[in-house]
Amino acid sequence: MARQSPQRPDADEPELDDTDAAAAADEVEEDRPPADRALWDEVRIDPVEIALPAGTGFTLRAYRQARELTPTDVAERDQDDPFLARRQVVETEEDEEVVILDEEFAALSAEEDDSDEEKDAKARRKGKADVSDDDKAEAGDDAEDDEDEDEDEAGDEEVPVFLTHKGRLLLFKTPESLVTFIRSGAPNDLSQLDSWNELSERLEPADIAPLDEDTYELDLVVENLRGGHDAWDHELLIEAGEIARDLAYALRLPAVLDMLSAGSSLDDLDEALRASVNGGVGGFLGRRRLKKIGAQTASLGWRTIVGKISAVVDWRD
Repeated sequence: MARQSPQRPDADEPELDDTDAAAAADEVEEDRPPADRALWDEVRIDPVEIALPAGTGFTLRAYRQARELTPTDVAERDQDDPFLARRQVVETEEDEEVVILDEEFAALSAEEDDSDEEKDAKARRKGKADVSDDDKAEAGDDAEDDEDEDEDEAGDEEVPVFLTHKGRLLLFKTPESLVTFIRSGAPNDLSQLDSWNELSERLEPADIAPLDEDTYELDLVVENLRGGHDAWDHELLIEAGEIARDLAYALRLPAVLDMLSAGSSLDDLDEALRASVNGGVGGFLGRRRLKKIGAQTASLGWRTIVGKISAVVDWRD
């Protein structure tokens, strides 16, 4: 994952021309057998590589229906969270101010949030009307039916689950350490999957070879955004949004989910990035939207997201 500068050849070693270098590279590729995806396809779990400011690590991710999963237990993690502790104090001391999200990002987003709240308030006032008791009863029945339907749909929704334990993401610095952990039978949230035993019996370090689409560089996001609109790496930022949403859901990080939710400034950035890579009229409009998005707001928001994800990582050697 780390981008390394090419090394200078040794003075005593003969330099290879382009043809010889290409042939040598091809020979190396031939000697390296392709990773066998059969096991991953059978167990419906994938290896994932994530780069964070503290380092790069391997983990596992799967997608299952929400009704099949027991969410990770965050009680122990949240007891040690200073932000949550401060919020509990504020509930009893109204004069103390707390900002759960990054203060600079929240300040830059305040004007937009106030505008949205005013619109919602106007809509609520406009929609108020007197209704009869019969109407209220009928509305209550309809609401209950809608709630049941929403619960059924939520249960059928496919959601992400990672190699986590007690609200923390387990990241391993080497494939060997990841395989050793899986074989050890140590408790984790993926062990609830019906294919977990098969994976633990058959997995080898050589199998830990994430696909390109399962490799994420969260460590580069903030620096890339700070470079300005012309320097933004669309693929990097889109993939960062995908993994951040998955991690926020699986790790139960509501603050991160809120920052990436529909209508937020970072969600607008994501939509504009996706539109801009599609080409045509949609791509042109997407690029125009990107120019209106503040680089400072975006970089500060992503700094908060990467920080909150990093704070719940359990690094394993």
